[in-house]
Amino acid sequence: MATLRSAGRLPLAVTAAGAATLALLAPAAAADVRYEPGAPGMGDPYFPDLGNGGYDVTHYYIKTAYDPGTDELTGTTTVKATTTQNLSRFNLDFHKMNVRSVRVNGRAASFDRTGERELEITPPRGLRKHSAFTVTVRYDGVPQVLSGPVVFDLPYGFLPTRDGATVMSEPDGASTWFPSNDHPRDKALVTLETTVPHGLKAIGNGRLVRQWSAHGEDTFLWREDRPTATYLVTNSIGRFDVSTTTTPKGVPQLDAVDPEIASDPDALSTPRHTTRVTDELAGYFGDYPFTSTGSIVENDNVPPLNLENALETQTRPTYQSPPVERGVAHEIGHQWFGDSVSVRDWRDIWLNEGFAKWVEWYWAEKHGGQPAQLSFQQSYDNPPPIQPDRPPFWDLVIADPTRDQLFHRAIYFRGAMTLQALRHKIGDGPFLRLVRTWVDGKRYGNAGTGEFEALAEKVSGQDLDAFFKAWLHSPTKPTTW
Repeated sequence: MATLRSAGRLPLAVTAAGAATLALLAPAAAADVRYEPGAPGMGDPYFPDLGNGGYDVTHYYIKTAYDPGTDELTGTTTVKATTTQNLSRFNLDFHKMNVRSVRVNGRAASFDRTGERELEITPPRGLRKHSAFTVTVRYDGVPQVLSGPVVFDLPYGFLPTRDGATVMSEPDGASTWFPSNDHPRDKALVTLETTVPHGLKAIGNGRLVRQWSAHGEDTFLWREDRPTATYLVTNSIGRFDVSTTTTPKGVPQLDAVDPEIASDPDALSTPRHTTRVTDELAGYFGDYPFTSTGSIVENDNVPPLNLENALETQTRPTYQSPPVERGVAHEIGHQWFGDSVSVRDWRDIWLNEGFAKWVEWYWAEKHGGQPAQLSFQQSYDNPPPIQPDRPPFWDLVIADPTRDQLFHRAIYFRGAMTLQALRHKIGDGPFLRLVRTWVDGKRYGNAGTGEFEALAEKVSGQDLDAFFKAWLHSPTKPTTW
């Protein structure tokens, strides 16, 4: 192989092979790198424009100030991410807020609004594949709530309350209050810093790192150090009675209750139920997946998001009225099924809601209530009533319910029935081994229906194609199990 002279130039004679080798060793010229825009969506079959392509988020630092008198939110969100391609530009999901500036790696970037929620960002220079970058967005305005048939035409997103605000973002409401890659497939760590008028509190996910006061305002800094889907990020603002404790198994717990309902027996018992459920479910399904637990109990002056009047916001579920014990079991059950193991696409929602409803049944069975098999039989013989203008209970394909039926009652009840029928078919021991294997192998990740079916067959050693076809993939009432 030819060598370089001290002057750094090639010798006058060099072989073709040697020149080719040198070309491989030399750094590529910038002009040789092709940069392309990231996709404006992740291709979810129900929400094709939700999420974005070209990068993976690793951390959100969401800094907000909220004025309940005007409902105005002022924010600066810093997103740390890693590119998955050579990016010429990329999108964040952000719904109708006023964007004041965008910076990428500390330099001003141009931006445009395309569609209803796409914030299209062009950095000063292309971003190379596999490189870390930071984007900072400054914004303000009154968050615009979402609604539609998917949540029975009820408002969701960043919702004003009597003295503050609460967050109920499932499925696509996170982008109403912070710019994000708003799809469960891109989880990230979250730090939330919220400033509110003195006397109010801001409750977030994870642990309260610090709080301070200045100029008649109080600021609360929260950190969740486990991967979090954007719709599970919360920012509940109001007058709360806050209590802190630790479960017998050592999980830090923080509960926040609206003082106007603090005397309600169910509200008073929520922290106690949360402690008990957190520790006991860990005995069934494996270690509690997060570093804190708790609850946020709002007054029910905010319209409910879903059939359970609650949302499994990560580490600290939000209840829009005081929950009974089975409601706590449902939402804490979600910490394994939905929060730690999240859907790959929104059509897989039965893996969240079916499991959480089954946890209710199993909890009752373990505590002197009726066996889960009896709950199954009652639902099979007399399905719960269906809301007006919704498909009949047995007409829904659970594994692909369509976008507007994500929270249909059948998703909850027929999903739970599928799991109980599977338990009955393969036996108690294999079923619980399946569940523990599922949450352990998919922890902090995403999974779909096909993956669950394959694991069930592997653990049980049975051919379950006909079973799953009847229970998950057919719009008819199963006749055998």
